[in-house]
Amino acid sequence: MGYKDDVKSLLEVPMGEVVKLKSVDDSLRAKLVQYGLHAGDHLCVLRIAPLGGPLLIDVNGRAVALGRAVAKKIFVEAE
Repeated sequence: MGYKDDVKSLLEVPMGEVVKLKSVDDSLRAKLVQYGLHAGDHLCVLRIAPLGGPLLIDVNGRAVALGRAVAKKIFVEAE
């Protein structure tokens, strides 16, 4: 299986990498829809706060901050 086929959590994505939202944990689905995150969206990790802080991601031209516990339950694939 190549890198393009790999699915990983958003928490594993390095800063600056653009990925495609594949799926989310069912417990987060409604919350992420409120943030405007949908399967197929392209995400870019803008910033990763130190000491266990949140991730700042760009989705559809908007910056969204996500806690690490949430980011761990969002699954993405490389573009």
